[in-house]
Amino acid sequence: MKPETFTFFHNVHDVARLIPRGRVTSYGAIAKYLSSPRSSRMVGYAMNAAAGDDSIPAHRVVNRIGILSGKMHFKSPKAMQEALEQEGIEVKNDQVVEFNILFWDPTKELGL
Repeated sequence: MKPETFTFFHNVHDVARLIPRGRVTSYGAIAKYLSSPRSSRMVGYAMNAAAGDDSIPAHRVVNRIGILSGKMHFKSPKAMQEALEQEGIEVKNDQVVEFNILFWDPTKELGL
């Protein structure tokens, strides 16, 4: 992994650790916060790499409409949903219910 990729992944993981319990954000929101709005896919790669690391709440990062698009990178196909449900987040058909209400925007919450 290139040093700049490692640094980007580290920054993504730092932001993910700040997502409050019971809230979710999107790959694009993290990319935008990191001043790299066209890097949503790279944020996804960083979350995929973190799926087994309990110190990084990768389960709280979903796609732009609340779909659990990274679920296949967890221990089981239902692990991401189960982790969200343990935090009181309802998931139906692999999508966060009330996504707009539960959405945590790091740019607004943390500032730029």
